[in-house]
Amino acid sequence: MADSTADTRTARITAEDALLLHSSGRPGKLETLVHKPIVTARDLSLAYSPGVAEPCLLIEKDQSLAYDYTTKGNMVAVISNGTAVLGLGNIGALAGKPVMEGKIALFKTFADIDGIDMEIATEDVDQFINAVRYQVGFGGINLEDIKAPECFVIEQRLRELMDIPVFHDDQHGTAIVAAAGLINACHLTGRALKDTRMVVNGAGSAAIACVELLKAMGMQHNNIILCDTKGVLFQGRTEGMNQWKSAHAVQTEARTLAEAMVGTDVFFGLSVAGALTQDMVRSMAPKPIIFAMANPDPEITPEDARAVSPDAIIATGRSDYPNQVNNVLGFPYIFRGALDVRASTINEDMKIAAAHALANLAREDVPDEVHKSGAGRRVNFGPEYIIPNAFDPRLISWLPPAVAKAAMDSRVARKPIADLEKYKRELASRLNPTAGALDAIMESVRKNPRRVVFAEGEEEKSVRAAIAFRNAGYGRPVLIGREDRVLATIAALGADNADGIDIHNARLSETNHKYTDFLYERLQRNGHLYRDCQRMVNQDRNVFAACMVATGDADAMVTGLTRSAAVCLEGIGHAIGTAPGKRAFGLTLLVGRGRTIFIADSQVNFRPNAEELVEICIGAAAAARHFGHEPRVALMSHSTFGDPPNERILPMRKAVELLDARKVDFEYDGEMSPDVALEPSIRALYPFCRLSGDANVLVMPGLHSSHIAARLVRHLGGGTTIGPLLIGMEHPVQIVPMDASVSQIVDMAGLAAYQAVVR
Repeated sequence: MADSTADTRTARITAEDALLLHSSGRPGKLETLVHKPIVTARDLSLAYSPGVAEPCLLIEKDQSLAYDYTTKGNMVAVISNGTAVLGLGNIGALAGKPVMEGKIALFKTFADIDGIDMEIATEDVDQFINAVRYQVGFGGINLEDIKAPECFVIEQRLRELMDIPVFHDDQHGTAIVAAAGLINACHLTGRALKDTRMVVNGAGSAAIACVELLKAMGMQHNNIILCDTKGVLFQGRTEGMNQWKSAHAVQTEARTLAEAMVGTDVFFGLSVAGALTQDMVRSMAPKPIIFAMANPDPEITPEDARAVSPDAIIATGRSDYPNQVNNVLGFPYIFRGALDVRASTINEDMKIAAAHALANLAREDVPDEVHKSGAGRRVNFGPEYIIPNAFDPRLISWLPPAVAKAAMDSRVARKPIADLEKYKRELASRLNPTAGALDAIMESVRKNPRRVVFAEGEEEKSVRAAIAFRNAGYGRPVLIGREDRVLATIAALGADNADGIDIHNARLSETNHKYTDFLYERLQRNGHLYRDCQRMVNQDRNVFAACMVATGDADAMVTGLTRSAAVCLEGIGHAIGTAPGKRAFGLTLLVGRGRTIFIADSQVNFRPNAEELVEICIGAAAAARHFGHEPRVALMSHSTFGDPPNERILPMRKAVELLDARKVDFEYDGEMSPDVALEPSIRALYPFCRLSGDANVLVMPGLHSSHIAARLVRHLGGGTTIGPLLIGMEHPVQIVPMDASVSQIVDMAGLAAYQAVVR
């Protein structure tokens, strides 16, 4: 079965990486965030006793008011007993908790739905049902990782007992996404669903859900042959049968998978790697449709299938092949639509609507955010693009409205939406596009790996980051350091080997003379003798690394663990300067609470003048667009439009005038204080302000301001800090904070590699 959490990218990380993420800082992946103030005694009285009694009394009289006064309307419970966890099997309820936490993280990331995980330590169906049925504080129930056939009984009975959506994602999530892909595959091959013949290998929860949904969409009962480990489910078979399998048994002479495959149009695999052979593919009808969805390895690889059937349309559960059947395309948005109309259930009409919405979205012109993940390879509707990309920003505004409309049309919606077009617009502005843009950036690096220098190669963090960079498929890392020390660190970390990692000793490198000559040519008229350049190349790893990049021996570099950014910039600047026509600056991303704030300049220009501020504004706005945001630039100051007056505001004011003259294509205004830039009620006091919404690019008057702001936010929490990203250099360079984690170093190295990709 293809599940969003069973992504093959996990094959590129080590067990240590995964364990470190889950254990570092606050253990796990979730925390509770209080979004009402509880600071004063009055706050406490309103939020708790005695004020909390008021909504309690209203809800007692009318329980539907729980949607107005509590989190119920946006809260899903992710519930499992751990009997069928990913590819791990029956590992128990508590061992499955990391997966349930991950599921909640996906709900929040992709659909802004809050969640609570519940691990129920029983395999008894009645006990499980009783543990769930009396939960009244949730707007929906997402059942997860429960083995068949118990999952069928549990879901059915809970749907009968509860008046909120109950959805077993392992069944229906896979079915909906696979059905969407099949709709488009049939369209491309000129088939009609009602006439299409299909073989499904695997008779577990996902396979049976696929068959049931496709029959509801028009496929004929006798045109679908279902197989399990014992062969074809034919009428009259008794071995290994149950009521759910028997419902899909057909009259056929075929008894094995190979016999069933002869002449069939479609193969759905929800079984095990290698189940489908090339001979079976040869026996299929022309232009076969093959969905090999076993994870982590499909029933047949696309390469093997196309070797015998070049015109086959193929989908898998893997992210490194086209057409990934990924549950994250379904469940967040299905619940979003169901919750927003307060649906009492998720019925067949809603599932079918979701499948058609997904299929239709794949046929639309593909936005730049999705193209970026292909690293320049244009993706358009066709055999290799029948299912939307999981990070397509339009999913949030396509699927929930379709689900909501189906709920209203089938009369299970208790709060119909009057204006679906307005609802679509509201959904489109609900999520932060930064995560999708970052994923697209990293995916493009995987498809175009680069050689990145880790200048501080003897540091344990650098070594660990280089190994992670290699394992992630981003490219070939280069560690600058003494080989014996680097290899000793690799061995101490328990890494298998140093394959795919280059090690250079700056003092002993054969390229010393080449780099010295290069540096001397750059610096000879700036007071540097040849021996000065030779000493810098031999002794300063930042200079050596920068020379590697500048001369084309590497694509990008990352440094910063052992020296301040200013010192790093001084060394790097000998070999790599500012790009012609550009302004070098640092850009820090503050990601959290559904939005991203870009802070500039946070690394290079101590107190920029008006002309420099203009260049920083233009560069920061372009970067914001690259991360999926329409820039609204605020030039920051202690003063707002001259109040209080001070000569320090003059560069910001002059910069606005210069931007006016440049006729730039983004919103900007200033000078203004942060509360005006970020708080609509305060900004309303200045009706002449040009910003149409909250600013998302804050251009600071100097490094002192940006450092204080970014580091305060970082230490106070409430979000994630990325950067500063160094922008505008001749060659890709990134400088990490001295206390950067391994993950931060890997991310910055990936961003440096991406700069090399797009150059």
